[in-house]
Amino acid sequence: MRVLFAGGGTGGHINPAISIADYAKSRDSGFEALFIGTKSGLETKLVPNAGYDIQYIDIAGFDRKNMIKNIAVLKKLASSRSACRRIIREFRPDCVVCTGGYVSGPVAMAAYKEKVPALIHEQNVYPGLTVKGSEKYVRYLALSFDETVNFMKRKDKCVVTGNPIRPEVLAADKAAARKALGIQGSFVLIFGGSLGADRINETVIAMLPMFKAAGNVRLLFGTGERNYEKVLTAALKQGIMPDDEKIEIVPYINNMAEVMAAADVVVSRSGAITVSEIAALAKPAILIPSPNVVRNHQEQNAREIERAGGAEVITEAELSADELYSRIMKMIDNRKYLDSMSANLKKIAKTDALE
Repeated sequence: MRVLFAGGGTGGHINPAISIADYAKSRDSGFEALFIGTKSGLETKLVPNAGYDIQYIDIAGFDRKNMIKNIAVLKKLASSRSACRRIIREFRPDCVVCTGGYVSGPVAMAAYKEKVPALIHEQNVYPGLTVKGSEKYVRYLALSFDETVNFMKRKDKCVVTGNPIRPEVLAADKAAARKALGIQGSFVLIFGGSLGADRINETVIAMLPMFKAAGNVRLLFGTGERNYEKVLTAALKQGIMPDDEKIEIVPYINNMAEVMAAADVVVSRSGAITVSEIAALAKPAILIPSPNVVRNHQEQNAREIERAGGAEVITEAELSADELYSRIMKMIDNRKYLDSMSANLKKIAKTDALE
């Protein structure tokens, strides 16, 4: 089977495509994949690192603030669509899989013109502009949340698959993870994404003395690469040493599946893949949506998990060190509440998305 993948810009669009490709490769010895992306996105690193070939097109997203700039975007859309048709003719895929982001638009259009069946996958609750614009060009709309069906015109094309979950996440075991990490008491995991989140970092810095004075509670705090030194300097001023037994501060968490499995409470942003992994591992969470995203989709993701009873939501406007610490400790001190949150998450978790 030969599959053409399209998805670029952020890891949230690229990693699902790589997960799907890896799964298909494991099931089909004759599997071949080709990715389409842009030279300005993370796909330039992530796709080759995953062992797949990639070709690049020149495309950009629509500017919602400066409509004049979209004249150039429309020109790029026309030329990139032609480039995608050429790539399809050369690669001759059996099908096309798009995972969102503006790269997917011209690829879906080209697949339609070349009569190659395609699907597009939406990671978030509220569908992005590209997904909504691709409805007429694809055979299936693969959605991650039941609620998303309500936002689509072609409901007959909708299939609620869930978000692809990495195999290492699905295989993670809490008891084994806690043993490997040497955790005996309560364990809290806080992170703001691979680049970090300034607002979360500032709040956790102010909260560190509270954790230092707490009982048997261990904290792992992922700051993001760009802010690690700044956070570490602030921690040292508060007497928190790099080798502190209770508080570990790292720039990036390489073993996310293991530490998330070990955690009693997870505090994070609410990107689509993150909330899907939290649900898959049934981890009670405090979600702090980023307000700096299109159509506020992170808060919509977070509210969906909150309505299911699996998370509490704190907006950035509500966020403070006292509020976050209070919420964390109330959850840790109420095992019955944590167990009910885990049970609720298991009800909504979609762990078979790749199938």
